[in-house]
Amino acid sequence: MTGTIVYKKNKNMVTRKIADETILLPIYKTSKEINCIYTLNKPASIVWDMIDGKTTVGEIKDKVLNNGFDLIKDSAYRIKDKVERGK
Repeated sequence: MTGTIVYKKNKNMVTRKIADETILLPIYKTSKEINCIYTLNKPASIVWDMIDGKTTVGEIKDKVLNNGFDLIKDSAYRIKDKVERGK
């Protein structure tokens, strides 16, 4: 059951909030290795903030859907999949 899965954040990813944006930056040994950063939209920021190793995917999905975002339930699971893959 997808709704009962629990994820934890990757230790090799730094999160920064600047103004109203959440930015994810992979940690590398040198700045030359950095080839990407991720800027999250509001629903994705909620998902990222709730990934704590305790909160289930179902709870995260419910929070996103109950925050007034115009998403269908399957979209919340697609967000989860993108977070899982790091894309």
